[in-house]
Amino acid sequence: MPSAEFEAAAAAANAFTKKPTNDELLNLYALYKQATVGDTNTERPGMMDFAGKYKWDAWKSQEGKSKEDAETEYIAYVETLKPNYA
Repeated sequence: MPSAEFEAAAAAANAFTKKPTNDELLNLYALYKQATVGDTNTERPGMMDFAGKYKWDAWKSQEGKSKEDAETEYIAYVETLKPNYA
């Protein structure tokens, strides 16, 4: 179960007033999925689902990282993005 600090960081990321870069968004997504779900548990999206493949690949890159470590990294990453996008 995610911590209150993690939930607050996720809410802060959703409340950004400016959109982060695609790479930053992919990193946020990957860390969030790793922290909440763990290692990938689905098949890689099909050939024409470009966005889905990028997201899946980003999540897959976090494979093996514990949920706790991913949560800690997510919180720290959101804090580094706040000055630019909050």
